[in-house]
Amino acid sequence: MAIEKVIAKRNHRVVVSRHGGPEVLQMVAEDLPEPRPGEVRVQVLAAGISAYDLMHRSSGWLPGTPKPPFTLGEDIVGVVDMLGEGVSALALGQMVAGATFCLGLGGGYAEFICLPACELVAVPAGVDPAEAVCVVVNYLTAHMAMHRTAQVQRGERVLVHGAAGGVGSALLELGKLAGLEMFGTASGYNHECVSALGAAPIDYRTEDFVKRIHQLTGEGVDVVFDPIGGFRQLRRSHRALRRNGRLVWFGVAAAKESGLRVILLTLLMVILLKLFPGGRRLLLTLDLAKDNAWYRKTLAELLDLLAAGKINPIVAARIPLAEAAHAHELLERGGYAGKVVLDVE
Repeated sequence: MAIEKVIAKRNHRVVVSRHGGPEVLQMVAEDLPEPRPGEVRVQVLAAGISAYDLMHRSSGWLPGTPKPPFTLGEDIVGVVDMLGEGVSALALGQMVAGATFCLGLGGGYAEFICLPACELVAVPAGVDPAEAVCVVVNYLTAHMAMHRTAQVQRGERVLVHGAAGGVGSALLELGKLAGLEMFGTASGYNHECVSALGAAPIDYRTEDFVKRIHQLTGEGVDVVFDPIGGFRQLRRSHRALRRNGRLVWFGVAAAKESGLRVILLTLLMVILLKLFPGGRRLLLTLDLAKDNAWYRKTLAELLDLLAAGKINPIVAARIPLAEAAHAHELLERGGYAGKVVLDVE
């Protein structure tokens, strides 16, 4: 019994011990973190994994990557375990969700984490923590891109790249609620999923999506949401637009296969499309962490939609925290729909 109590008072978290493959992820044990004034300590129930985690793990050249050891993870859901001085808006035992942007790179791959109370939002009762953690970054990103950046209007036609992924599927769900006509690129094995989410699937491996979009729409779509990046990819996304259409670029998922050099090529194309718009607009999303009021309000609204069953995030896999390396292997391998989640419980 005494041994169990000692173990319970330790915090276990996964660190990037050095840059490299999934095998560099190691579990370490340490004393429980203590919340500072204005913070709460959260016992993590679920933590999200993203493509950016893979890039920061594998290379130290990506801007913002600290020197090892460091802990990844930008979205968490958990239970308030301790209140810091001055915190009254949250209660012990309350389930909360939030992003770890304030910590810099991450920190979510852990059993316990301390975060400012102002970064956390209450999770409605009965919500699955793994589904809720999908909302924190993926659905916030999708909401930002769709409603704040593109400012979509009911009835518009949109093309979503990576439509079966975490953010892509979120865009389709929010797009359906917004009354959009949707098309989505995905591998053939995910077409059933894309169709179920309300979009016409396009196989980016076997079809020319630019040609297919013009076949289906005549003049092109009103908006393209592109989290893939890359010189040729952005140019082709631009060509899929109708005149006065909007290309929303918000990621470089192509770097997972093509390496970090794709980031420079993407930025070059961004500059070219800004200089030579061709009657179309290139739009960049804002930083989710820049507007705390919008972040809190929108996250609360999305969690309410989740509780009401109006959105249904796809959890691709629930993998124990101790098997984070396996989770990264799955993300690198691909072949799934939705978001991979670390089950910290």
